[in-house]
Amino acid sequence: MTIAPIQLDTYKLGFIGAGKMAESIARGVVQSGVLHPSRISTAHSNPVRRSAFESFGVKVFSQNQQVVEDSDVVIFSVKPQVVKDVVLQLQPLLSKKKLLVSVAAGVKLKDLQTWAGSERFVRVMPNTPAAVGEAATVMSLGGAATEADGELISKLFGSVGKIWKADEKLFDAITGLSGSGPAYVYIAIEALADGGVAAGLPRELALGLASQTVLGAASMVCQSGKHPGQLKDEVASPGGTTIAGIHELEKDGFRGLLINAVVAAAKRSREFSN
Repeated sequence: MTIAPIQLDTYKLGFIGAGKMAESIARGVVQSGVLHPSRISTAHSNPVRRSAFESFGVKVFSQNQQVVEDSDVVIFSVKPQVVKDVVLQLQPLLSKKKLLVSVAAGVKLKDLQTWAGSERFVRVMPNTPAAVGEAATVMSLGGAATEADGELISKLFGSVGKIWKADEKLFDAITGLSGSGPAYVYIAIEALADGGVAAGLPRELALGLASQTVLGAASMVCQSGKHPGQLKDEVASPGGTTIAGIHELEKDGFRGLLINAVVAAAKRSREFSN
């Protein structure tokens, strides 16, 4: 069967699940101009969640079935433990004319495709900085998803950050790094701020400096093209303050702790996947 292409200038986008991740993606898509809000829909009964989407022009139905019927691209953004029931419930409406997308962590494409009765599926792993347009997202195409489908998804999720394409077998490791990684960075920011307070800074100033320092350092890595080790060496002058601090980090196994955190989270993701 020939897969009909999605018409880029007219297609409609629907979210099954109206939580924070769906809201972040929808907002990014609208703010970037990728889609007009009139072409986006979701469904929810909670007045607060309905208002969140309606505030920037998204159509909110009362039933998920209405979202699917109204959409050409359907994003399943429900919790992993309920995605099977939701997909099975909507299966009669999931024709191969529709491009299906899942952002449910740990749920494999082969299962999604079986439940939907369609292999025109794309699995996507974004992370929470999508809320501020700085997500790190990875996608993997299902059996019947076309390259054009992949380009459409790249444009959608590219509106809330950066997106990469990878084999699905890497998704547990991706979850351990970029999916869980923001939490590690938040802890690092909190700890840096605590260090500033311990050294005599007011709390508000310490937190502001710590946050901006992490943001600036990340931007340097992304924009300079230099290896982070090289950038580190450029800051650490001989016998100076920075190398003294780095010495303390190395004594306490800072690198090893971060490596272990990513590996532990990836292992946990693998357990969920299985």
